[in-house]
Amino acid sequence: MGVTKSQMFSEQQNELAQFFKVLGHPARIAILQYISAQQSCICNDIVAEIGLAQATISQHLKELKSIGILQGEVEGKRLCYCINEARWNALQTQLNRFFNTTKPN
Repeated sequence: MGVTKSQMFSEQQNELAQFFKVLGHPARIAILQYISAQQSCICNDIVAEIGLAQATISQHLKELKSIGILQGEVEGKRLCYCINEARWNALQTQLNRFFNTTKPN
């Protein structure tokens, strides 16, 4: 969606659309499921679990970080990832609000 067209919609609509766009890939869902079951993990752990190339996993992690759902912490030469709880809770609230206001009659 072009920048000028996105201005036609509310901030919440744009944010939810970006959230859904990022989560629209099954590898990203698998990555989130894996990370949420761990306290934290490094990219190589995810590569071993998911089975995709390291560069591919890194690109998916970058997309997940772009919406703030992941946060990374440098541990030596490694970057450990975990779920950003505050962002996750805020997104859950937005999703609940969205689905509660769009229920069919």
